[in-house]
Amino acid sequence: MPTNIFVGEFEQLVLLSLLRLGDEGYALKLRAELSTIANRNISRGALYRTLDRLEEKGMVEWELEETDIPKRGGKPRRRFAVSKTGIAALRESRDTLLRLWSGLAEVLG
Repeated sequence: MPTNIFVGEFEQLVLLSLLRLGDEGYALKLRAELSTIANRNISRGALYRTLDRLEEKGMVEWELEETDIPKRGGKPRRRFAVSKTGIAALRESRDTLLRLWSGLAEVLG
């Protein structure tokens, strides 16, 4: 099911990290995941802009979750999840990249 929506490298990293986090898809955990797994230090602004862009493309959904964390002052937080459209876009991107990588092992070592 082609999505015909381009997914950039950083968007892919965000989507894949959200999938890894499952029900723990909160921005702070996502930022930590990207830092650990992808070895990238991401600013909060860049992360939220990317999440907003992915939501506009229909690839990410979120819901507000009430919290009792005192530091948050009772403010709800957003829990993000990859939508069906996002999963389809990741599959299409993966398949395209695998076709491009095919036959290049000797060249790339």
